[in-house]
Amino acid sequence: MAVASTVPLTSREDLSLAYTPGVARVCEAIAENPDLAAEYTWTGNAVAVVTDGSAVLGLGNIGPRAAMPVMEGKAVLFKQFGGVDAVPICLDTQDTEEIIRVVTALAPSFGGINLEDISAPRCFEIERRLDAALPIPVFHDDQHGTAIVTLAALRNAATLLGRDLGDLRVVVSGAGAAGVAVTKMLIAGGVRAGNVVVCDSKGILHRDRGGLGGAKTELAGLTNGGMVTGGIENALDGADVLIGVSGGTIDESAVARMARNSIVFALANPTPEVHPDIASRHAAVVATGRSDFPNQINNVLAFPGVFRGAMQVRARTVTDAMKVAAADAIAGVVSSSLTADAIVPSPLDPRVAPAVAAAVAAAAQQPV
Repeated sequence: MAVASTVPLTSREDLSLAYTPGVARVCEAIAENPDLAAEYTWTGNAVAVVTDGSAVLGLGNIGPRAAMPVMEGKAVLFKQFGGVDAVPICLDTQDTEEIIRVVTALAPSFGGINLEDISAPRCFEIERRLDAALPIPVFHDDQHGTAIVTLAALRNAATLLGRDLGDLRVVVSGAGAAGVAVTKMLIAGGVRAGNVVVCDSKGILHRDRGGLGGAKTELAGLTNGGMVTGGIENALDGADVLIGVSGGTIDESAVARMARNSIVFALANPTPEVHPDIASRHAAVVATGRSDFPNQINNVLAFPGVFRGAMQVRARTVTDAMKVAAADAIAGVVSSSLTADAIVPSPLDPRVAPAVAAAVAAAAQQPV
C-alpha cells in the first residue's frame, strides 16, 4: 500500500494550492459549512478499515499487529474494485467502550467505517452503537458482506433449480456474527422466517431452549416455526438448504438426510463444514468460501460496491433495503448464464462493483 497525490506538485504555484496558503480558503469554507468536507477533502471517498484483531480470518485472536496484513489487503481490494481509498486501522484494545470511543473520535477523517474481524458478540454492540452515533455508513463486513453474497448466491441457486425462496427450508449452521447476519438477510430477501432453523455448537435454537442470550435469543424467537429440536442432523432432515458459517464439521450422513436437489453452502474457510466433493454427492448446487472450488462466496463481491454506492449519495447508514439491493445486483450479473458451478460472478468480474454501487445508491435514495 502507498499514498499518492491526485494533483501535480511540480511548481511553486502547485504547492501554494495544495498547502499554504491555498488550503486556508478550503478550511474556512468547511468551517462555515461542514458538509463541504465530503466534496473538498478525501473524506467523501475514504473508508477506515478498523479491527481489534480479535477474530481474524481463521486465525482467531491474534491481536492488532498481526491483523495488519489482512486490513491492508482489505484496503487494496477497496481501491482495486470500488475505487475507494481505505486506511487500515488496528486498535490496541479489545474493550468495547474504548473501541467505540476511538472510532467515534476518528470518524471525521472518513466517509465510512468498515469494521473487520471483531469477535462476537461484541461486534453487534459496537456496530449498532457506532451506526447510531455517526452520520456516515458503519458496516461490519464479516456479518453483512457474507450475508449479501450468500443471499445473491441462494437467489441464483433457487432460480437454477426452479425454486422459490419463500418455499425453501433453510438450515444455518453457526450463530456467530456471520450466522446472525446471514439469517436476517435471507429473511429480508424473501426466505420465510419460520422455515429457517439455526444451529450453534450446542444444537438447534428454539424458543424453549434455555441459556440463550443476546442475538441468539432474538434468532430463536424469529426462526424455527416448527419448533425443531436436537442437533444438526435433526435440522437437516428434509431441509433444502444448508449454509455453514460455523467453522465446525458436519458428517456426510447428516447431509444425506437433506431433500432432493438440495443446496449446500459450506463457507467455513479454509476448511469447509463438509468437503465440497462430499456435498456434491447429495446436493445439486454447492458453494464454499474458497477460491479453489466453484461458487466462491467472497465478500469482495459486496463491500467495495456497497461503500461506493453509499458514499456516492452520502448515505448516513446502510439499510436492509440497500443490502438486499446489493445482493440482487450481484445475482443479476450472472443471472442470464447460470450453471451449477457458476451461481455468483467471479470476484474479478469488473461488472460487479459498478452494478452493486448503482443499486445501493438507488436504494439509499428511496423513502423509508
